[in-house]
Amino acid sequence: MHDQVVTTTEATPGRPGVGRRVTGFVARRIEDSFGGPARTRVILIFGAVWALSSADSATVGASATVLRHALHIDNADIGLLVGVNSVVGAIASIPFGVLADRMRRTTTLGLSIALWGACMVWSATASSFSYLLLTRLCLGIATASAGPVVASMLGDWFASAERGRIYSYVLTGELLGAGVGFAVTGDIAALSWRLAFLVLAVPAFFIAWLVLKLPEPVRGGVGLIPTGAQRIPVVADHRVAGEDVAEADELEETDAQRVSREKGVAPDHANILVEDARTMSLYSATRYILSIRTNVVMIIAGACGYFYLAGVQTFGAELVHQQYGINQALANLLILVLGLGAVIGVLVGGRLGDALLARGVLNGRMLVAAITSGLAAVAFIPALLTHHSTRALPYLVVAAFGLSAQNAPLNAARLDIMVPPLWGRAEGIRTFLRTAAQALAPILFGATSDIVFGNRHGALHWTFLVMLVPLMASSLVLFRAMSSYPRDVATAAAATRR
Repeated sequence: MHDQVVTTTEATPGRPGVGRRVTGFVARRIEDSFGGPARTRVILIFGAVWALSSADSATVGASATVLRHALHIDNADIGLLVGVNSVVGAIASIPFGVLADRMRRTTTLGLSIALWGACMVWSATASSFSYLLLTRLCLGIATASAGPVVASMLGDWFASAERGRIYSYVLTGELLGAGVGFAVTGDIAALSWRLAFLVLAVPAFFIAWLVLKLPEPVRGGVGLIPTGAQRIPVVADHRVAGEDVAEADELEETDAQRVSREKGVAPDHANILVEDARTMSLYSATRYILSIRTNVVMIIAGACGYFYLAGVQTFGAELVHQQYGINQALANLLILVLGLGAVIGVLVGGRLGDALLARGVLNGRMLVAAITSGLAAVAFIPALLTHHSTRALPYLVVAAFGLSAQNAPLNAARLDIMVPPLWGRAEGIRTFLRTAAQALAPILFGATSDIVFGNRHGALHWTFLVMLVPLMASSLVLFRAMSSYPRDVATAAAATRR
């Protein structure tokens, strides 16, 4: 008599099941890509912070139709809901930039994210447009810490040669969060817009807990997480200039600064920082930060890109529905396809900028940003001139690629022209100006659609075409900034060596 063979899907003792093996394989591949468990932990937490922020903004846009009917509002009011959050966030980013340079950053970020979650819960209880507007004001304050604190900590934890790539991973979280806002919470909002806000509050508290558990990195760009590290390095605290965190005795020379020195690029001697950046007043620091020409150009260019992106996040789903005559579900699916193009763009942009710098191309990161910004503006034109979704799709994917590809190299390049003790305040000022543009975008897109083009069918289409002008301008100013970037890198290097 033959033995009966019994098959089962249960794991044998000592051997993990298929699901656990697949999960373990994916986790190992991610850790290999990021450089080890310690680096993976930091990158995923920072990416989750940005994902939460963009998911919230995208949820309002994806819920636009439901909110209009429930609260009896129009496109301009939807724009105001998103815009007021950004305006308050822009203002609050300045003091958070100071805190990022002076205080323990993990505590600052963790507590603000916890407040962030509380405000999301509060938003779900709104009974009128005015009430909801008030909750968005408070939410704007809570979200303002992300930009300055994350930029400062990322610069201190990762080597300058790889910051474009690391930024691309972190900014991928921002894009994935927008996708969640459009596809997941947007669909939930079709059932209940209140539930959509509550769904976002749950991960906020979890992310806050993870951030609070992170150790504080050494300031000055030398407290790096080595590749393959199992644990994030912890340093002993000591008090320096009134700070409560460890500070490096010498500031790191970035790879771009090293290349500028090897190429013999002369610094702007009149603009070399001679005073202690750690003790500078906000006024003095702001004057110095805005005296760096390339920094101003990058702020303007980045603001133009985020201006258009904010319009897409707020009105993109409705534009796709009107322009191509497809239902809301297909519109959300198309937005997700564009999100995939944007994810590829941000990953390629960061890596390409780093690769060019590694080959000695000092302007590599600026060149990538300038080209991809222009590519986005050009690709949007045919996509907006056709009413066929299949014809528009390739152009829209290319446009999404170009729109996102510029961000990682620009963020990495910004750290190369600024001394580390000013990273928080510099990012706070940039966030203020960039977020102001984001705040204006939903308001201007909505007002242009309602007032200039009469809120009729096709109004959003013409609005998005007109708003391509600043996106085109950003590419032009980035090409012009390539002449000043090497000198500003050398100037920051001269201040670092003092």
